[in-house]
Amino acid sequence: MAEKKKFIPFVSPETNMKEFTIRALIIGLFFAVILGAANAYLGLKAGMTIAATYPAAVLGMAILRLMKGSILEENFTRTVGSIGESVAAGAIFTLPAFFVSGIWSEFFTPGHYITSTLILIAGGVLGIMFVALLRRVMVEDAELPFPESTAAAEIHKAGQGSSGGSKFLFWAMGLGGLIKILGELKLFQYLWEKFVTFGNQVITGTVFKGEGGMLLSSPGVSPAYMGVGYIIGPKLGALNFSGGILAWGLMAPMIMYFLIPSINFQDWALSLMGSDPTLTMDAAMAKVSDPTYQIGQIWKFIVRPIAIGGMLVSAGFTLFKMRKSLSTGIARSIKDVKKAAAGTESDVPRNEKDISFGWIMVGIVIVAILTFGITKFIFETNVLIAIVASTVMIILAFFFASVSGYLVGIMGSSNNPISGLTLTALVVTALILVALGVQGDSGVATVLGVAAIVCVSAAVAGEMLQDLKAGHILGGTPWRMQIGDILGVILAGAVMFVVLAFLNDGDIASGKNLGYQGGFGSKNLSAPQASLMAILSRGIVQGQMAWPLIIAGMLMGLAFILMQVKSPMLVSVGMYLPIETTFAIFVGGLIKGAVDIYSEKRKHNQAQKVRVENTGVLLASGMIAGEALMGLVIAILAVFNIFLYKYFVFFANPTFYISFIVLAIIAYVLIQIPLKNAGKPDDPAPPASGM
Repeated sequence: MAEKKKFIPFVSPETNMKEFTIRALIIGLFFAVILGAANAYLGLKAGMTIAATYPAAVLGMAILRLMKGSILEENFTRTVGSIGESVAAGAIFTLPAFFVSGIWSEFFTPGHYITSTLILIAGGVLGIMFVALLRRVMVEDAELPFPESTAAAEIHKAGQGSSGGSKFLFWAMGLGGLIKILGELKLFQYLWEKFVTFGNQVITGTVFKGEGGMLLSSPGVSPAYMGVGYIIGPKLGALNFSGGILAWGLMAPMIMYFLIPSINFQDWALSLMGSDPTLTMDAAMAKVSDPTYQIGQIWKFIVRPIAIGGMLVSAGFTLFKMRKSLSTGIARSIKDVKKAAAGTESDVPRNEKDISFGWIMVGIVIVAILTFGITKFIFETNVLIAIVASTVMIILAFFFASVSGYLVGIMGSSNNPISGLTLTALVVTALILVALGVQGDSGVATVLGVAAIVCVSAAVAGEMLQDLKAGHILGGTPWRMQIGDILGVILAGAVMFVVLAFLNDGDIASGKNLGYQGGFGSKNLSAPQASLMAILSRGIVQGQMAWPLIIAGMLMGLAFILMQVKSPMLVSVGMYLPIETTFAIFVGGLIKGAVDIYSEKRKHNQAQKVRVENTGVLLASGMIAGEALMGLVIAILAVFNIFLYKYFVFFANPTFYISFIVLAIIAYVLIQIPLKNAGKPDDPAPPASGM
């Protein structure tokens, strides 16, 4: 066996340095909640989350430097602080599905809180247990670059001599929050929409009658969405927006053109009154006669199921592309488990010690028993179904923890398609349980519960491996980081349901005042992945799925693959999201493209480009966090029936022209500030952000 080159961490194993301290833990737990809540807000609105490793690294370093903390304390704080985002991802992708599917008539009850908290904590702990088995194989794999882990480690190293760019992050958070609150106070109009009528036309005699038009929309004035677009860049932003164009520029207008003439508007109005008793007949007729409402319903009930089919095929294609890496990783993991079980770790250095194999097995067994209890006693299934559900959950969780770890090792957690992995897990679980005879709400709830645990496990596994790789570079102690993340998962799991409840109830309260139906699945809280989970689980278990539309979407996804579209999943998600969301993300991507063009024109060297990239990512991340946190504050106020626009209002009917100024300010900040901080050509190169 060829001798490997010995790896030397930044802090040697023999060094006695503060690491797992009370202050580092408290700061990390605080960030776990804050960054988790911010990502929950963003994910419910935009269908995606942003990896918290980089902001947690910068913020933790800035605070601990004031306390003269060690680099290993900073590493520990970042590890705990970033795990909340993973719990949030698992929560928003699955928990609202119980409400959207009708399993829960109302979202917040004490029983639902207990069920959700158990699911989130069980999934998070399971992910950490599997990571403890996979860590050594993956972090030492030379084929896995772990780009964001390397960047985070370099940030900590650079922080030993300077405070980094935390000022940009804090400044941008303030700007994002300010723009959000000014929009709430009606300084500007968040969105401009106009329906353009095509007119009527008869095709081939009286066989086909066409009547309709197209809904034109501006990008949403949102620092968060534009920040997302900036981070993912112009190419991925364009792919996401292309889905919006397909949905709103092709499918919805085309379907409306032929469908509207055949609709009985009086029956539609009566149906609407049945779902909303507060409506009068005149009000219902006015609503269904509004072409903006009509095309919105077509998108919601026809186009989105087509997008679901595309997402399903895209998820399968993602797994197919990484089949070789997956099989290799699982084989290595099994070999590593055998070594650990043989007890050959008596003289393992500090920086190579994980949680002991015995405790790992205990943790996995406890989660399996907990899953059995949830499915048997809370979801009220029989013993066989509960045993099968627990077994399937363990197998799928290990499988997708491996997938998630490898994806993070290749691309970073920012690009980890957790929703796609969860979709696949849900379909597999649903088909197995249906074959065993599950039915009704208990069957749907069981499918969603298993998928939720697998989702949280995969998300936490990916984020944990990313942080463990950074710790591996810095010389951190794995078992301490793993224990810290268990505490982070427990706190985030206990808090996240409350965050979701505030967002849901706040949007419902806002909807009652502004005349729209709010809550999960609405325009403001689209919760695309959770809505998709709800449709799939109920459709498979109860036979209520619109299979012709789903199949059409699957064929569309296949066509994307044959056309070699870079990310069929991103296009399908773009079809599923509101057009103003994908448009704003696209604008953010264009801004990043402009920065790259200007950087090339100014002939920046590699070191200057890295400084521009770092500053831009910090600003974008700050805007996302600022708007998200302010949005959470506004939602909490709405729950208590406090609406700021009732007390402080700039304009009764704000114009959209002011929105152009706001968009220009955001663009100016994201372009000019990074370029101005490029530095001189002969300045030393900083660490790349890796995002």
